[in-house]
Amino acid sequence: MKLATWNVNSIIARLPLVTRWLEKEKPDVLCIQETKCSDEKFPLLELKSVGYDCVLFGQQSYNGVAIVARNNCANVVRGFPEDTAESHARLLAADIAGTSIIDVYVPNGQIVGSDKYQFKLGWMKRLREFLDQNYDPNSPVLLCGDFNVAPEERDVHNPQLWRNRILFSEPEKAALQHIKDWGFTDTFRLHTEEGGHYSWWDYRAGGFRRNLGLRIDHIWVSPPLAQRNLRCWIDKETRAWERPSDHAPVIAEFENI
Repeated sequence: MKLATWNVNSIIARLPLVTRWLEKEKPDVLCIQETKCSDEKFPLLELKSVGYDCVLFGQQSYNGVAIVARNNCANVVRGFPEDTAESHARLLAADIAGTSIIDVYVPNGQIVGSDKYQFKLGWMKRLREFLDQNYDPNSPVLLCGDFNVAPEERDVHNPQLWRNRILFSEPEKAALQHIKDWGFTDTFRLHTEEGGHYSWWDYRAGGFRRNLGLRIDHIWVSPPLAQRNLRCWIDKETRAWERPSDHAPVIAEFENI
């Protein structure tokens, strides 16, 4: 299985890039974040034309997640069990080929200490509770998406600059570690130890050209999948395409799935 995660920053705006990328990489599964469109406006036919079906959890103009897959998706879950119609569209889960795949778009948090920051920390706590209540670390579980947190200093281009700022504050990192302690392994770090590898670069100040980025997009797996993980990498080339998302896809390959 070849699986990828990608915050596309609007599926409508980025559709030509997404279809081009799918035809180039041919993943079995692509987990998308920040679709920024309602389900009825999602380009289902265009993705079907390149060989993919979709399950959706959209929201007009904001948030939104989707799982694009060659195989059937079973046991689809949209959001947390206690969510209401007004809740953010940030979590989508499905079983594909015997693997439980959870696609998340963690809130940004905006500014450390703000109401949105507290919402982010609360949302991450709910994610850990959702995992505890619905999944078993001894079964194949994959959590991926835009986590909006860089876990370590080697995941940030300038740790001193980012220290105690949003995406790299200590409470965010602690909340992320609590999720990881459920039983996950970071597939990227199974294969790459050194720093300097990022998945997001600000559009401003030549962030991508100067490689001033953060690694905030992740593919984490439970022990049965960690044993089968062949490689994981960041497709940085895609960030250089015309009118790109500010995120690059992250891709992982597994054997015998």
